[in-house]
Amino acid sequence: MSDISFSNVWDAIEDTPAKAQNMKLRSFLMMTLEAHIKAQGWTQSEAAKRLKITQPRISDLMRGKIDLFGIDSLVNMLTAVGLQVDVHVSEAA
Repeated sequence: MSDISFSNVWDAIEDTPAKAQNMKLRSFLMMTLEAHIKAQGWTQSEAAKRLKITQPRISDLMRGKIDLFGIDSLVNMLTAVGLQVDVHVSEAA
């Protein structure tokens, strides 16, 4: 067994740094949207109506089914609930 360490779980799981970065961004957007829905006290049905998507899609979001959500759709959903998405780009460490 080797003693390899990673800065986050996505670096350990994904094949490339680009895939890891994509997953890290998607997971952050999903967690932000989930937290907002919970903070508002919305049911899944109410959240679905506000986002103009289906309740099963909200269920997928709340259960963390990251493979079903792209960055574009997550940004659109965050914007639909009144949140602003900002991007910061920096040199890789």
